[in-house]
Amino acid sequence: MTVPGKELLFLALGGSGEIGMNANLYGCDGKWIMLDLGVSFGSQDYPGIDIVMPDLEFIEDRKADLLGIILTHGHEDHIGAIPYLAADLGVPLYANRFTAGLIAHKLAEEGLEKEVELKVVDIDAQFRIGPFGIRLMPLAHSILEMSAAVIDTPYGRVFHTGDWKLDDDPVIGTPSSAAALTAVGDEGVDVLVCDSTNAFNAQASGTEGGVRDGLLAAVGAAKGRVVVTTFASNAARLDTLGQVAKATGRTLCVAGRSLDRILGVARTAGYLKDFPATVDFDEAMRLPRDKVMIVATGGQGEPRAALARIAEGIHQIKLEAGDTVVFSSKQIPGNEIAIGRIMNQLAARDILTVTEKQAHIHVSGHPGQPELAALYGWLRPRLIVPVHGEIRHMHEQARFALEQRVPDALVQENGDLVRLAPGPARILERVRSGRLILDGDVILPADGETINERRKLSFYGQISVAVVLSRGKFADSAIQYRGVPVEDEREAFLDEMNAAAEKAAKSPARDRDTLKEAIRLGVRRIATDWTGKKPIVDVLILDI
Repeated sequence: MTVPGKELLFLALGGSGEIGMNANLYGCDGKWIMLDLGVSFGSQDYPGIDIVMPDLEFIEDRKADLLGIILTHGHEDHIGAIPYLAADLGVPLYANRFTAGLIAHKLAEEGLEKEVELKVVDIDAQFRIGPFGIRLMPLAHSILEMSAAVIDTPYGRVFHTGDWKLDDDPVIGTPSSAAALTAVGDEGVDVLVCDSTNAFNAQASGTEGGVRDGLLAAVGAAKGRVVVTTFASNAARLDTLGQVAKATGRTLCVAGRSLDRILGVARTAGYLKDFPATVDFDEAMRLPRDKVMIVATGGQGEPRAALARIAEGIHQIKLEAGDTVVFSSKQIPGNEIAIGRIMNQLAARDILTVTEKQAHIHVSGHPGQPELAALYGWLRPRLIVPVHGEIRHMHEQARFALEQRVPDALVQENGDLVRLAPGPARILERVRSGRLILDGDVILPADGETINERRKLSFYGQISVAVVLSRGKFADSAIQYRGVPVEDEREAFLDEMNAAAEKAAKSPARDRDTLKEAIRLGVRRIATDWTGKKPIVDVLILDI
């Protein structure tokens, strides 16, 4: 069992080698802390799955030594797994006011308010957890109250960035200044654990305030109804859209539960005080078409979100030819097909779309190379450990950091247990990491029997064979199939499979399991001859 000694350890259980599902552990003097506990979202690799989470087996086996979980900010890839995994860990959560508000909603939805301790700390708080001294430092990002963590231990100091960017005009909030970050560098930073998302971008990400003019122009040019879709969590963008609605003489309507939740939590935390009053869907539809602007969820193509239903024509918000949808967001890799489907539905109805490729209506929340270089210069770390990126992003940041004269870089992946200090940083061993899936209300291993069977079903289809034996001899058979690519000549296909089942059942006497396997193989052989595929074949034998 790995117990941290007089050393500083780092272990990513999620978020290294992927974008999303962040879960990072730091260990020293026999104790651990965790930074973030997020999710990623389902893909075609996980049929029927919406949420994917990190497998925390490593720290669950050591939860007596886990002291707490610090949340850098409120994005789903940093807090989304809390309702499913935090209660089992049994440690307090530390989050700033806005992030804690989002977490509290999640815990309440699952009935966990009394089971998980949530400690609210200031966005720039300093506190101690066992051998770890924690200082939070606000940085700009595409959500309110993003806090980097400066972690002091007897063996070295880590600056863990969380997600961040540099922004001279963040619209809402005041990130730490260059002087404040330089002061941390003057105190000494041994390790910079840093967001790698935009490591290939040669340009800075841009300011949040800089998108106002582009949005104002896009909405101002629209002739009919306007729908603007953006990331619900970006309260600064929502503030800008409120200003745009006022400036263009449009009444605002909000469509999407996550938008309602963000607006509510932001107001409770003291933000968005000047956000204009909104109207409900019925009132929005009664207003003149050029006097309403709808802000909607669903810019990433989520099938159940408001925009998808609007595009399909099954939402209370109705659009028609000449109306406009503004995508004030960037396509997250992997969502291109889903987003394209919605855009095609809109185009088929002559509804105009405006994206970031046509107008300056979105900026990223992650640092490009100029911002990375600036942070390196202020903090002057002796070592950089890239996180929050696919392997190519992390290797690119390591390369870029060395080019910028950071003395050393170490690229790790989920499951690499790294000794950061004392001595040169190195990977000690590989430990179990992996993924869990939320399937309905059940949490399962992503590489377990259930999801593997589901993949096979989706790839190959399934055949059910029922064979009736009378006094041990074949009497009849019935076959059904689903997802097997036979649409013509179904009767002939069934006849051949039934004949194969009968032949196998009439073969010399054998035990029941051997008989089932012979029937299964005989039926599957016919299916393969017809289709070239090997469907799952289930056999039931009935005795009468």
